[in-house]
Amino acid sequence: MRGVLLACAPLVAGLLLIALTVSLGNWQVRRAQEKAELQQRFNLLARNGPVSVRAGEQPVAGQLLRLEGHWLPQHTILLDNRTQGGRAGYHVLTPLRLADGSGAVLVNRGWVAAAADRSRLPEVTTPGGLQAVEGRMRPVEPRPFALGSDVAEGRRWQFLDLDRYRTALGAAAGGRLVDWTLVQTSAADDGLSRDWPQPALGADRHRGYALQWYALAGLFAALTAWYAGRLFTRKRSNER
Repeated sequence: MRGVLLACAPLVAGLLLIALTVSLGNWQVRRAQEKAELQQRFNLLARNGPVSVRAGEQPVAGQLLRLEGHWLPQHTILLDNRTQGGRAGYHVLTPLRLADGSGAVLVNRGWVAAAADRSRLPEVTTPGGLQAVEGRMRPVEPRPFALGSDVAEGRRWQFLDLDRYRTALGAAAGGRLVDWTLVQTSAADDGLSRDWPQPALGADRHRGYALQWYALAGLFAALTAWYAGRLFTRKRSNER
């Protein structure tokens, strides 16, 4: 009896591996379908053109927006360790106080190169007067673990801690600072680079992963069938 169980163990393991890899492949297919639907919605939003929103409204991630307001350059921060074309630099984030008085939006205005002496921060030109800014809505990235002293040093920030920034901004927002940011795509005479990568939601990547899992399932199925054939042949030989 024990010999039979030991002989069947690889067969059972093979069946379990087939079920597991097929399940993982199916999950990747579902993820690819979800990403494809998101990409279609994103493309539709892009074709519809930019829309105006108030501070109390919640746009869709990736949606093209058009905002009017005044920059608050004294509250500009620089996100460190942002590269472009292999060069080190910063993302320049400045709050835009909306002209309708509903609040403010933190805008990622673009990229600026870092100086050779990293202790010197680059000077950033900020246009004055009423501004019309277009860009894509971007949710705030989850905050990584860091000690309080590691988050910011003056205008230089390692990452965006929106709660901390909101506290520092205070009443200057003229209302509510929204819980999302705007990645500026419209041109401006400020010397910043806005060579943003095109959004890619990765549906093809999930399809590739699914093919890999299905290929593994096929391999396990072939090995299991080969082993089952050996068991059957051995059993017939023993019965003779």
